[in-house]
Amino acid sequence: MSPGLLRLFEKLLRPVYWAYERFLWRQIRRGPMPRHIGIIPDGNRRWARLQGWDVFFGHEKGYERMREVLDWIWELGVSHVTIYAMSTENCTRRSPEEREHLFDIIKRGMEELRNDSRIRERRVRVRVIGRRELVRSDVLEAARRLEEETGGFGERTLYIALCYGGRDEILRAARLIARDAAAGHLDPDGVDEGVFTRYLYTNGAPDPDLIIRTSGEERISNFLLWQSAYSELYFAEAYWPEFRRIDLWRAIRSFQKRERRYGA
Repeated sequence: MSPGLLRLFEKLLRPVYWAYERFLWRQIRRGPMPRHIGIIPDGNRRWARLQGWDVFFGHEKGYERMREVLDWIWELGVSHVTIYAMSTENCTRRSPEEREHLFDIIKRGMEELRNDSRIRERRVRVRVIGRRELVRSDVLEAARRLEEETGGFGERTLYIALCYGGRDEILRAARLIARDAAAGHLDPDGVDEGVFTRYLYTNGAPDPDLIIRTSGEERISNFLLWQSAYSELYFAEAYWPEFRRIDLWRAIRSFQKRERRYGA
């Protein structure tokens, strides 16, 4: 389909989309909202390749979509969001060129968040979690400034999982507990789930109620393994750059229809 014909088709469908969006909103607006949403924004590279574009363009469009989606989530009153920005595998196995491009995008995003009046208005505290020794030094400095300037906020929290892996986080917590026990600061027999949770990156946040993954892949990919034990999972078919407000609202509708059993 030519670009001109595609634009015409989209214009003709716009009233249908708006009507469906209003229909979805009426369904979810009075239902329970998640306190914490985790996002695995998958499919940037595949989306770009399908269009015949460079994968770097896919990452750029994915970043633009993330800014929009965060606004949609905050508008719902959700208090905590965790974004899977880069896994440990992204930080160690991607080509140097692609990894550097991703770091460039993330640094730009952090600088924009630091200067974004909406972050101050909504009092969003931003925290960067993951293996910082794998992160480029200028990105670390941008993270430090962002965390410092938003550290006094507390109405909402945004976690950016960067060079992050769930297994690595659990191993890190276990090592810290072992060190504190060896130093006599902690009784090993007193280590329960509450104590263990305090050693995780997300200490102080509720566990994710809902985790959304895009691109049709149905796996968790080492994301928040401890925290997601009882999370509701939603797998969207759309590639991340195509993820729309109605896709988010469909995920919320699915969440609201489920009976949460917490292992029972």
